[in-house]
Amino acid sequence: QVQLVESGGGLVQPGGPLRLSCAASGSIFSISTMRWYRQGPGKQRELVAGISSDGSTTYAESVKGRFTISRDDAKNTVYLQINSLKPEDTAVYLCNADLRVGPSPNLYRYWGQGTQVTVSS
Repeated sequence: QVQLVESGGGLVQPGGPLRLSCAASGSIFSISTMRWYRQGPGKQRELVAGISSDGSTTYAESVKGRFTISRDDAKNTVYLQINSLKPEDTAVYLCNADLRVGPSPNLYRYWGQGTQVTVSS
């Protein structure tokens, strides 16, 4: 069984930084792309950043320059560094990962449960 667990959320003041982590565990053979999504109150879930196995990254236009995604394959963990937080960044942040659970090349997508980020003074 595979689990993705996010951590690092909380209440932060506007302008501050925050670093989110998402650790994958279980019967993992290898991990392909890892992504961060967020869902704000009353909003649809949106993709904010992704990182492939070769380290190439993509970002939503709305977060470019403030969000940085990275990964540590030795720890099966993806990170999201958020700088200059704004109230509109308030959301549940979720990660997902496409991974192999055995020697088969098939990829399966797993999701974490999310971590709440609230930006308020």
